[in-house]
Amino acid sequence: MAKIIVVTSGKGGVGKTTSAAAIATGLALRGNKTVVIDFDVGLRNLDLIMGCERRVVYDLVNVIQGEANLKQALIRDKRIDNLHILPASQTRDKDALTQEGVEKILIALREDFDYVICDSPAGIERGAQLAMYFADEAVVVTNPEVSSVRDSDRIIGLLSSKTRRAEIGESPVVEHLLITRYHPARVTGGDMLNLTDIQEILSIPLIGLIPESDAVLRASNQGVPVTHDQKSDAGQAYVDCVSRLLGEEVPLRFHEIEKRSLLARMFGGGRK
Repeated sequence: MAKIIVVTSGKGGVGKTTSAAAIATGLALRGNKTVVIDFDVGLRNLDLIMGCERRVVYDLVNVIQGEANLKQALIRDKRIDNLHILPASQTRDKDALTQEGVEKILIALREDFDYVICDSPAGIERGAQLAMYFADEAVVVTNPEVSSVRDSDRIIGLLSSKTRRAEIGESPVVEHLLITRYHPARVTGGDMLNLTDIQEILSIPLIGLIPESDAVLRASNQGVPVTHDQKSDAGQAYVDCVSRLLGEEVPLRFHEIEKRSLLARMFGGGRK
């Protein structure tokens, strides 16, 4: 029986879809049969980051409305056999998503997969609420800036009150904090919130800290989840995040200013 994990955020542009793709890829690389679903109807981007945009024939809405079955809509990842993608529709309205339709799909996927990753739209509209409604766990993605953290606090409130677990009185959704685009030098200079401030405001366990890195943009443009780039700091940080998600204890990295050697300072070189 699969575990359903929603990757969500209050604010757009924080790296939520990048994180959903990276986490799903990391879980699959660890041998877990994983599917990642794009709930952002009308603005789908997950297929681009996963590098399968030309292979989309049917989508989430087609399955909900009975125009295709689940096997027709699922796309197998080109790099990892046990990773699948269920894309969103670009041409439908978010009202095409129904709670009954989403539940039917998730019930079917639970039988065949170890993990179902739900890539939620940003904000609190219908698509976002449906993406989180059936979740067992949630990864709340935020940037180290006041508006992003404030909006994430609102999402945490919804997770504790607007999910199926909350409605039927089951154990609450397990919440995890993922901080993206963290830049230690800017934090030290006072341009960004520091790690302690973010944790005190949101008060949920930290599962990962992803440094500001060119590797993220490069991976997105190439259609390759950054988890595959394990030479980069961001790729390593997502691998750490997945390890913690699987219950392993992993030391936190990339939260302090990197101390470069004399040769590095003389000859330059930045983050990869």
